[in-house]
Order: sequence, then structure tokens, then C-alpha cells
Amino acid sequence: MTEVPFPAVDDAVDDEAPEGPVPVVAVVGRPNVGKSTLVNRIIGRRQAVVEDVPGVTRDRVPYDAQWNGRHFTVVDTGGWEPDARDRAAAIAAQAEIAVQTADVVVFVVDVTVGATDVDEAAVKMLRRSHKPVILVANKADNQNLEMEAVSLWSLGLGEPHPISALHGRSSGDLLDDILNALPEPPPIVEGGPRGPRRVALVGRPNVGKSSLLNKVSKEERAVVDSVAGTTVDPVDSLVEMDGELWQFVDTAGLRKRVNQASGTEYYASLRTAGAVEAAEVAVVLLDAAEVISEQDQRVLTQVVEAGRALVIAFNKWDLVDDDRRLFLDKEIDRELKRIPWAIRVNISAKTGRAVDKLAPALRRALESWEQRIPTGALNQWLTALTQATPHPVRGGRAPRILFATQAGVAPPRFVLFTTGPLDAGYLRFIERKLREEFGFVGSPIEVSVKPRKKTGPGGRGKAHG
Repeated sequence: MTEVPFPAVDDAVDDEAPEGPVPVVAVVGRPNVGKSTLVNRIIGRRQAVVEDVPGVTRDRVPYDAQWNGRHFTVVDTGGWEPDARDRAAAIAAQAEIAVQTADVVVFVVDVTVGATDVDEAAVKMLRRSHKPVILVANKADNQNLEMEAVSLWSLGLGEPHPISALHGRSSGDLLDDILNALPEPPPIVEGGPRGPRRVALVGRPNVGKSSLLNKVSKEERAVVDSVAGTTVDPVDSLVEMDGELWQFVDTAGLRKRVNQASGTEYYASLRTAGAVEAAEVAVVLLDAAEVISEQDQRVLTQVVEAGRALVIAFNKWDLVDDDRRLFLDKEIDRELKRIPWAIRVNISAKTGRAVDKLAPALRRALESWEQRIPTGALNQWLTALTQATPHPVRGGRAPRILFATQAGVAPPRFVLFTTGPLDAGYLRFIERKLREEFGFVGSPIEVSVKPRKKTGPGGRGKAHG
């Protein structure tokens, strides 16, 4: 019986972090069976929100996880219920999306209650997905409750796994079984051919996503293939641009899901998030003839928070006159000032204007997304920067940066080992200068700080991490 403890959140930087797509594990079940508690146990930190009432988790939230050297993404979902209405229906739909996009599904049942009608209805939904399912009998806090798990054989999902997500009982054994159920990682061939780059084509309704997809595929949509293991849409489009094959994860047809006024933006964000999660780079279409809207901002935020490379395409440029261009420049300065690094192209999907600029922009964004700075060059640059502009003095002393390393790519992640916390403003200054020196055009970057761990009052300690 292997228990998994909660390690400290600021554990050592994982230099072996994966640089490509990782398998996905979806944790599903009816409300209040302990899904978020189990997710916290799997990821090794208390991050998913847990309360003693059902329905706390409403969004489909992905977290990075690893076990025995294998990296994967675990997705926490809201409670699934059949025939749900209103908000509960949206939550249930999101859980079903998580199932469809997962490689393995962990189905959680409360062993103290046993199999309910809702659990049995969920089993039918899971069978329709044709995904591997691991049945978890949660809240088996002692040996007597473990015995109760035998009754869950009746669900027809195979052997139940009795665990206690709260106390860690048998959670390590469960993780071993999850790893065994995951697909084998593809062999890494240095310098070998890679598959088509995955592009999410996202934006609010009526910005021209379908028109652009038709234009880049030369309007015949001749090259279309069924690609397994992608996002909500069962068929993605393989198109050739600038002599290279690209896989477009399209969110066209979004309006079919949102005919009703209520919940429109909610379902729009669901489809957009699914497309972004399946992609490496996102093309966010904005209508150049209209004001940048709150929904446009929401789409951009999803891409940035997902850590994907970003190209913003201002579509319908053929409808933009001189007055609108003047106002648009001001809008960009105001509304997009938090992402000045995003690559922008002005296109017309209808006329084909500047569509040929899309492929070079995508390549440039992906190059930045996968860029790695040598440790020596990074620290040499950072030393010169901090000597020229040291951190402001706080409380009679200023924290120093001892060492920096790039912990990963896709997106680039940097860790600063310091003698103490850094001001948020100084951290933004370092990020801005990092971009000025090394580029990273079209890619978000993450800069985190690991202050030196104190060994005692007045003790110097060692750099932690």
C-alpha cells in the first residue's frame, strides 16, 4: 500500500520537464465524491479547491503531474449528473469534454455511499467514450471500508481501486495503475521528422474562422484527415501553407452550440479552451472593423494562460478605412498592452490579402516558444543587468539574484534563485529586458523566483530548489 504525501510547493526545479505533448488523465464522477481531493493528491500539492459541499469545481482545470519519472496532465472536473439543467448542465458538459479529450479516465465513486443511479448513468456515458476507465472507490479510510469496495464490481468497469484521497491510503498504487493505462510515449528521434504543427484557430463568432480555414486550404478543403486524440471536434483540418503541412484545430461551427442567449459566452470559452489545449500555437482572429471586445480579451487570456505561442490576425482588413485604422492603433495600445510580444498580421480571409504572411508568423512564434538560452549566456547577461540596475532596497537591504536557469521550453520557463523575494515590478523589469535581449516574439515566457531557504534566525542557508 503506497501513500503519496503532499510535498512542498517550492520543491526542486524539474530539469527533466517534458518539452512536448503529454498524456491526459481526466478525473470525473458525480458531485462531492472527492475528485478535487484526489487531484491534489496526484499533483502533490493543495491547489484544486476543496470544500465539503458539492459543486465547488465548475471549470475543467488541468494540472501538471508526474509519477515515477512520467509526466502527464490531470484534469479536475465538476460533478457530472444526468439530465442536469442550467449551470449544472454546463458543468456536466464540461466533464464530458474532459472525457473525450483524455487518454485515461479516472472515475471516482464514494465507497461510503456505494453505487448510485447517477454513478450507473455515468458509466453509460463513459462506455460511449471508448476510453480506458479506472474505477476508484474513494473515502476508503480504513480496512472495513476497503471491503465495501467489492460491491462496486456491479458497475461493470472492472476491479475497483479502494483509496483514501484525503489520507493518501493506496494512492501510490493507483498512480502505478494510471501509468500502466497511459499510452506509450512516442520514441524521440533526434533530428528526425516531426508531425504537423498544431494550430488552434480561435476567436469569437463571426470573426471569419471558417473563411480563413477555407482560404488557407485553397477553398476546396481537399486535405482533411481524421486525427485521433485531439480536442472536441472529431475532424481537424490538415492544410498546406508555404510548403509545410499544418494541423488546424478549428472551432468553426461554434454558433451551433450557442443558439440560446443564456450560457453563450460560457460554451464559447469551453470550445476555445479545448482547441487551445490541443494546439502548440494559436491564431486568434479579431475583427479589424469592430472594437476589440471583452470576449476577444477572454480568448486572448485563455491562450496566454495556457502557455501557447500566439499570433493575432486582424481579419476583414479590406473593410478598414483610414479613420478606423487610427482608432484601431489606439485600441491596440490600450487593450493589448499586456501582450506587446504577440505577433500581429493584418489579413482578409475573404480576399486573401496577406494570408501568405500567416505561415512565417506561425514559424517565428513557434521558434520563440521552443527557444532555449544557454545557462552561461543567461547568467552573464543577468549579472550585467542587475549590476547596472540593482533591486531597490527594502528594509535596509536589497535581495540579490544568485543564479538563473531555464527550466523548460514550450513555453520558455526561467527560475531565479535569490536571497529573498523580488518585487513584482522588478520581476516585470527582468522579463521585459529578457525579451529585449533574447527575443521570444510570439511566445509567453514564465519567470519565477525561488528565494534562499533560511536555516534559522540569522542563518544564511542555501539556495532552495
